[in-house]
Amino acid sequence: MSKIAIVTGGNSGLGFATAKKLCDNGIKTFIIGRTKEKTEDACSEIGANAIPVIFDLNNLAGIPTMITDIAKNGNIDILVNNAGINFKKEFIDVTDEDFDSIIHTNIQSVFSISREVVKIMKNHGGGNIVNISSMASQYGIPKVIAYTASKGAIEAMTRAMAVELAQYNVRVNCVAPGFIKTKMSAKALDSDPERKNKVLSRTPMGILGEPSDIGDAVYYFASSESKFVTGTVLPVDGGNSIGF
Repeated sequence: MSKIAIVTGGNSGLGFATAKKLCDNGIKTFIIGRTKEKTEDACSEIGANAIPVIFDLNNLAGIPTMITDIAKNGNIDILVNNAGINFKKEFIDVTDEDFDSIIHTNIQSVFSISREVVKIMKNHGGGNIVNISSMASQYGIPKVIAYTASKGAIEAMTRAMAVELAQYNVRVNCVAPGFIKTKMSAKALDSDPERKNKVLSRTPMGILGEPSDIGDAVYYFASSESKFVTGTVLPVDGGNSIGF
């Protein structure tokens, strides 16, 4: 019987590349997205192993039922917590509502969905959770205070979860993407040459990563290749986090 995975925010960018990698390796993957058309189109593009789930993760009360419905297809073996939001604003202009909305989506929903999935994994002999962090948790980046706080929390949660869930044979790891070539990042960097030069000059490998680089790292954590690895944060960043 094929494994079952969930990828949140899997209808574009890094989530799409991750879902594709899992599906290409015979894993039935439920892609959670807010937008019906975008999520269904992504699943059509990936192929038969991709199944769309139209759901807004901000609806915390609905998460247990959604996970129970997915589990009717079999044990959930892999959860990839990829969905997240961000915006750029000067520190003093960030409102309490701004801050709260990012914390809610990027931390609270990750906790809630992980909790519900672990209930299932615990009863089926274990599983793998892979969280997605960011360079913002590796060093300070201006104008993204709420996002930075949320991704710092994700890395701390990864360690806490790994220690507590090991007893259930649930491994928890984290991938911290560097600057990756997506439509969104290309647009942002191309419109700000100074920022792009800064990114590339402090990346020892001197290039932007590919979305597939993140998919490959997630797949490593989700597979038996990493069976003795838990509680780690893997920067996939061309050396950016240690660059000078």
